[in-house]
Formats: sequence, structure tokens, C-alpha cells
Amino acid sequence: MTASRTTSNQAAIWFILATILLDAVGIGIVFPIMPDLMLRVGATGTADGAFWGGILMASYAAMQFLFAPVIGGISDSLGRRPVLLLALVALTIDYVVMALATTFWWLLIGRVLAGIAGATYITATAYLADISKPEERAANFGLIGATFGIGFVMGPAIGGFVASLHLTAPFWLAAAFAGLNVLLGLFVLPESLVPEKRRVFRRRDLNPFGSILDAFKLPGLGLPLVLIFLFELANMVYPTLWAFWTREIFGWSAAPIGLTLAAYGIAVAVSQGVVMRLLIPRLGEFRTLIFSVICAIAAFAIFGMTASVYVMFAAILIAALADMAPPTMTAMMANMVAEDRQGLLQGVIASLGSIAAVIGPMMVTWIFQMFADAKGTIYLPGAPFLFSGGLVLILFPFFLRLRR
Repeated sequence: MTASRTTSNQAAIWFILATILLDAVGIGIVFPIMPDLMLRVGATGTADGAFWGGILMASYAAMQFLFAPVIGGISDSLGRRPVLLLALVALTIDYVVMALATTFWWLLIGRVLAGIAGATYITATAYLADISKPEERAANFGLIGATFGIGFVMGPAIGGFVASLHLTAPFWLAAAFAGLNVLLGLFVLPESLVPEKRRVFRRRDLNPFGSILDAFKLPGLGLPLVLIFLFELANMVYPTLWAFWTREIFGWSAAPIGLTLAAYGIAVAVSQGVVMRLLIPRLGEFRTLIFSVICAIAAFAIFGMTASVYVMFAAILIAALADMAPPTMTAMMANMVAEDRQGLLQGVIASLGSIAAVIGPMMVTWIFQMFADAKGTIYLPGAPFLFSGGLVLILFPFFLRLRR
């Protein structure tokens, strides 16, 4: 009996990790092909395509923000298994819609579906918590983070490479993987939440803003929460505009765009998984944070002004070091709240990230649209990076206040 249960849990864990991997790949697979995708549905150029691409990204993030608490509440009430399987079915349909779409509005429907289905990250995490012993949860949650990182690197690489066969090929491939995962789940995924541990779906589960207001009421969290939100807002320039900016500056196709995004993802994984572990014991959390913020300002400035491929690759390394700032701030905030508030804090940080992912793409693509027009008054495709760098520079004195 024990051996059978262990085998079942292992199969379920692999299924959960496969689901997380698909979510991450689904986010990244669109990035390198976005310029060509926008041209396919009627964009008149790179600047125009960037604007409408920003709307697609914002819609995805908005759906995740709005539906995460709803889907989490439904899984607490009905169980994890049906929610996860239905989400994978929705992802399969989404990829087919994206592959067949020849108008912007069909692409928008596809991204909305993907955002709703992608909100199952919370359900997948809850499933893993259900089947893990208390002493195993931290290690299993680490597997989720590592798997998401791998998927985020794989997504742009797959999208850029497979798109060389056909523009819609990445979506058909992703649909096949999602469909296979549905079939796998039907056989290997048991229900993890027994009926006696379920709860009634509440009206509060429909409100994504309630927990944010609760967190801002906790002593000392107001400033760091505002700072992490604005930093993530500035950082949205990378996933939103990278494909359009490199297309405009270097004339790249989807393949090299995907490879540079994958390289950036690997550099971020190294900076957060290795460099942070070396710096924090030596410098402390505050000095590591300030170092990361300075790297962010430098990277934004370089991307904003350069037209050299070699300088761009050097700046990628600096930008990866800047990405140590959000997890460092998260750790600092976690040390400021009691154990029974940790879940609230992490949920709020994720929600603020989703809000940044709604506002950021709309903002930076509007700036790009103004300054990437060769016929405009000022031609400066790197203007959105300079804007983000200016925002973080203005925030720098407030980061210094976190020493307290």
C-alpha cells in the first residue's frame, strides 16, 4: 500500500511539473515570433506591431490577476484534479486558436484563454502541498521554481527555432504537448484534496484586491511593496519589447531573438541561483539590493543607447544581475512579517507583479511606437529602456531608505 502510494505521488509530481513547464513555455513561446505574428494580423510596421503586442501581453496578465483567486477558490471547493485537467484542455484550445488566427481579435481571445488557464499555477502549487510531507514541501516548491525557470528559457528558444519552419508551428507543437498532458493526467493524476478538507466557495474569493489592501496595512510593508511593484513595472520593458527592439535595431529574425531571450533566462537563473548565494552572506541583503538596483539603471541606459551587438550581450549580463533585486526585496519583506502572514505577503507580491504586467506593456509599447517611427521627429528605439532607467533612478533614494 505504502509503495503504491509513493509511486502514485511520484507520478503526480511529474505531472504537476510538466504542467508548470507548459505554463512557462506558453508564456515565452510567443516572444520571439511576436513581430511576425503582428504583421500577419495586419500591423503596419514594427512600432505599430509593438503597440498591439503590448495589448496582448497586458490581456494575458490581467486574466491571470483576475482569475487566480477564483480558480484557487474553485480548486479548494471542487478539488484540484478537475481544475488542472480543464485548464490544460483550455490551453490546448488556446494554442489551436493562436495557430489559426488571422485577425488580432482572435489572437486576443487566445491570449485571454491562456491567461485564465495559466492562473492554475496556484492550483498546481496547492496540489503539491497536498501530497508532500511538511519537511518535503520546501524542496518540492523549489522544483516548481526550477521547472518554471527551465520552461521560461525553453519557450523563446523553441518559438524562435520552430518558427523557422512556419510561423504557426510553435503553437501547433505547444497544442500537441498540452493535449498529451491532458491524456497523461487522466491516467496518473489522482485527486489530492479529500472531500472532508474542502471548503465552500466564498464571495471574497472573487476579489483579487482584498488581500493587497490587507498587506498594505501591515507595519513597514508599504514602501517595499510600492518599490517592488515599480521595479517590476520598469522591468516589463524586457519581455514586452525585446523582440521588437532587436528587430528594429539589428533586423533579426525569430531564431536569434529566441536564442538571446534564452541566454537572458539562463543568465538570470545563474544570477539568482548562484551569484545571490555568494553575495548575500558577504554583503548582506541591503547592499546586494543596492548593487542590483545600480545594475538595473546601468543596463537600461546601455540598452537605450547602444546599436552594437557586442555591447548588447554585455548588457544582458548586467541586466541579469539586476534581476536579483525582486527576490532580495521579497526576502527582506518576509523577515518583516510573522509566520502566519507569509502566505498573504507572497500572494500580494504575485498580484502586484500581475498588475505591473498589465500596465507595463501598454506603457512601454506606447513609448516605442512614438520613438521607433523613422519618420517621426526623434528616432530613438531605445527610448522605453531609458524611460525605465529613469524611473528606477528616481526611486533610488527610496531604495536607500530600506536600510532601516
